Amino acid sequence: MYLFLSNLSVSDCCYSSVIAPKMLADFVSSKKMISFIGCATQSYFFTVFATIEGYMLAAMAYDRYAAICHPLLYPLIINSDVCILLVTIVYLGAFFTAAVYIGCIFNTSFCGPNIIDHFYCDLMPLMNLSCSDTFVRRTVIFSVVFSFGLTCFVVTLASYVYIIATIMKIGTAVCRPKVFSTCGSHLAVVCLFYGTTLFTYLQLPSSDSVMQNKVVSVFYTLVNPMLNPLIYSLRNEQVKGAVLKCLYAKRNVIV
Repeated sequence: MYLFLSNLSVSDCCYSSVIAPKMLADFVSSKKMISFIGCATQSYFFTVFATIEGYMLAAMAYDRYAAICHPLLYPLIINSDVCILLVTIVYLGAFFTAAVYIGCIFNTSFCGPNIIDHFYCDLMPLMNLSCSDTFVRRTVIFSVVFSFGLTCFVVTLASYVYIIATIMKIGTAVCRPKVFSTCGSHLAVVCLFYGTTLFTYLQLPSSDSVMQNKVVSVFYTLVNPMLNPLIYSLRNEQVKGAVLKCLYAKRNVIV
């Protein structure tokens, strides 16, 4: 579990760091420009680290399934070799997905406007700048992303279906919250990740969709990586005590 958490933390730091420096530089610069190579590099590494996060959340869901549904067999199911294998598959899948993504986008012809209506090099704004037929490329990207994304979503959903079914079979209601608390943090992170991603890429296009995408993109590129460590830290009793102490002190100051 800690191997997965450490890799999730690394991906959070990296994929927000790919976006934030350039975005902050644009805030104070009159010329908001990025080179073709810079745009491709930013898009590639953002895709790599964002995909790693999605795959890692699926691996962590399977880890929680094994821990709750098969506690006696957990050391055998999730041993060090299996953890290393899962992490390796996650990284290989992420690099493959990003390679397909970048290959399809940046092999098109860009001969028209070169203004991206976004704060980073995202898929749809780049595709909209292409002056060649992008139907085949969009289909390939959608097929690859959908297949890998659906696999992660199904693994995560199936794991939690089995987890909830197992928890409901527990005889005493007192023990259920304690058991569910072991995966509550992960479930909150999963909801944040999939909720913002699905809202961004599955909504119907409209006149307000561009601005909505920008707002939601800020959330899942910058806010989510900041919230994830806090969500997992709240399981620690010392962290909980410190947070409650700060809130109580602030309340006394206001009163």
